[in-house]
Amino acid sequence: MSRSDIYDAIIIGAGPNGLAAAVTLARAGRSVRVIEAAATVGGGTRTALLTLPGFRHDVCSAVHPLALSSRFFRDLPLDRCGLRWIEPSLPLAHPLDDGTAVLLERSVGATAAGLGRDAAAYHRLMGPLVKRWAAVTEDLLGPPPLPPRHPLALIRFGVAALLPASLLARLWFRGERARALFAGMAAHAILPLERPGSAAFGLILAMAGHAVGWPVAQGGSQAIADALAAYLRDLGGEIVTGQPVTAFPPGRSCSMSARSTCSASRAIGYPQPTDACWRATAMARPRSSLTGRWMARSRGLPMRVAVRARCTWAAR
Repeated sequence: MSRSDIYDAIIIGAGPNGLAAAVTLARAGRSVRVIEAAATVGGGTRTALLTLPGFRHDVCSAVHPLALSSRFFRDLPLDRCGLRWIEPSLPLAHPLDDGTAVLLERSVGATAAGLGRDAAAYHRLMGPLVKRWAAVTEDLLGPPPLPPRHPLALIRFGVAALLPASLLARLWFRGERARALFAGMAAHAILPLERPGSAAFGLILAMAGHAVGWPVAQGGSQAIADALAAYLRDLGGEIVTGQPVTAFPPGRSCSMSARSTCSASRAIGYPQPTDACWRATAMARPRSSLTGRWMARSRGLPMRVAVRARCTWAAR
């Protein structure tokens, strides 16, 4: 590539967020280049041969209960790029110490039936939330709208979601089976279950299991990243792998300005460019090296992305 190559956006990191941002900008007609240090795209959605020949293992994420509810994914023709979802009839089985297991089934009633004396409580907690799944996710899975589109549904969810998972389990359930089922899902918060807000993760995963299931990508999670990468290339985007970025090469310019960040934000329909400019300005301070990312935080973008109107870059 020559030094005269110009991009509207350079994104460092080809994980699912980086690829999603690149696709969003490319669909808006912007020129995009993604640079990835690893040999393959994927980030947290990589699949690799780690044990026996022919056995593929997801290195990080494996099950994607929010994928089918994502407006972003629903809008993309990723099936044309090879992505196929497999939906198990039982989203989750949580093993217990006595050798039995408690099941999260697609039906709230069927799940409740396996919880013994907590059946009615589970139905009271989850039934109304699952009915409002579409409304809740419309406000949660994306830039938070102000005011919320569905305030009553969000308030009902938030009252329970803001609690520590351990407290919610004690308040609602009396038996080991229901508490274990909820705790296992809430543990995906990667937070102590006594931490406020940890209940949100258990509620969202349970709601998703009932509303849309817990799908896995055929062939492993790598298929998600591969489909995003293929679609990005179809849109004219470029991806470079195996190239770590630790500093801007001498004599190359790659700066960021509030004005250019607003330009890219407006290209994808960002409604408040002033706020986007402020966020970009706060993050765009000069540094001697790039150990992470130059980030322009904008609620209009689905990830952290280095954006400017004219960015000259030459790979080594």
